[in-house]
Amino acid sequence: MLTQTRSAEFSAGIITAMPSLRRFALSLCRTADGADDLVQETLAKAWAEQARFLPGSNLHAWLFTILRNSFLNQRRKLKREVQDVDGVFSARLHSAPAHDGALDLRDFRTALAKLPKVQRQALMLVGALGHSYDDAATLSGSESGTIKSRVSRARRQLLDLLQVAGPMDFAPSPSATAPRFAYI
Repeated sequence: MLTQTRSAEFSAGIITAMPSLRRFALSLCRTADGADDLVQETLAKAWAEQARFLPGSNLHAWLFTILRNSFLNQRRKLKREVQDVDGVFSARLHSAPAHDGALDLRDFRTALAKLPKVQRQALMLVGALGHSYDDAATLSGSESGTIKSRVSRARRQLLDLLQVAGPMDFAPSPSATAPRFAYI
């Protein structure tokens, strides 16, 4: 724990250094507001870490080092940040939650299981395994026209079971889009 005398000396040293810190910060930031913020951040860090300051060493140099490092850290952070006032970049960073796909797959499997066996088999041969209608007919021992009919009925019935009315039902839900933030 710091002694009362050491704390008073530290406070007096900080107060003495403040005008010099502000001038140095102003030379780095080029704006009065930025310089004031930087000095405030420097003093807060110095006060929080005053136990690490070695008595008898150069307080001004220690404070200037903290100020310079704080400034450089802010500059490094700014290099990685992108101005996105209208939300264009953040909208592109959107990714749909993984659980939606798992729920959709579960619903599809349930609907597929409700199809008659011959329709399910025809759909799996043509749709999932990529066989032609003729190959699927040969594999199932049916005519090509019968396979086409079964696949067509299976697709229609799946759409009804899944309550899919059109192509827009395959798009992400509106709640899954990235939020837009207004900057004030």
